[in-house]
Amino acid sequence: MHEEMLNSLAVSCPYCGTEFDLLIDTSQESHITWEDCPRCCAPIQISVAVSPHTGELEQVTLGRDDDVV
Repeated sequence: MHEEMLNSLAVSCPYCGTEFDLLIDTSQESHITWEDCPRCCAPIQISVAVSPHTGELEQVTLGRDDDVV
């Protein structure tokens, strides 16, 4: 992992609304991962979209565990 490929993004927990900084590693390209909320510890699904052409972060979507199908 290269530090220049880390993006810090301010996000809110979809459960409790707590704002926190999330580090996104764009070297992993587009992917789905899970992170626990630092306040309520609920599992958050994080969908990361990275441009295959430029390697730049395009979109980050957070979802509740019970919203995932």
